[in-house]
Amino acid sequence: MTKFLLSAAAAALFFVPTAASAQAIPQAIVAVVDVQRATSQCNACKTALNQLEVQVNSLKALQTSLETSLRNEANSIQTAVNALAGKQPDAALAARAQAFEKKQADAQRQLQGREQTFQRNRQYVLQQIGAKLDGVLTSVLARRGASVMVDAANVVRFAPALDVTTDVIAGLNASLTTLGTTAPAQAAAPAPKGR
Repeated sequence: MTKFLLSAAAAALFFVPTAASAQAIPQAIVAVVDVQRATSQCNACKTALNQLEVQVNSLKALQTSLETSLRNEANSIQTAVNALAGKQPDAALAARAQAFEKKQADAQRQLQGREQTFQRNRQYVLQQIGAKLDGVLTSVLARRGASVMVDAANVVRFAPALDVTTDVIAGLNASLTTLGTTAPAQAAAPAPKGR
């Protein structure tokens, strides 16, 4: 029986984890940053957002102008069609209707082009901010002695002492003095090669 106990005790020694072989994970020091606030409140960010807002307002004004013009033309054509009382339209009215459809398609293309340009400009601004933000976050993380940084949008509750958003805004202000709000022109697609 003692032989069995000694064998069991010896076997147990091999299966008991030892503290020396496991390395302890250091305690995490967490910092919280409101990324949305930081990227909208830095000086260059505010200026760029204002310029993008001007672009949006210009796009909306163009849309309203085109819609008004097209609505007036459509009403005029509809009035002329109603006056025919079921008769076939003459060549002039048919030509007006055809010209209206072309104007409508042209207006749609113009709006789509302006919308795409705005979206490229918006993405360009976000790209520039993102390029600087990563370095600023890394710098603030090291300077504040934190080992983990999380976005405030993903945290339910945190102590105000953990918030480093003002440090991030200051870092963005120092490293990001201006932002371009006009994206570089897109490269033209290469023409297909003939055989």
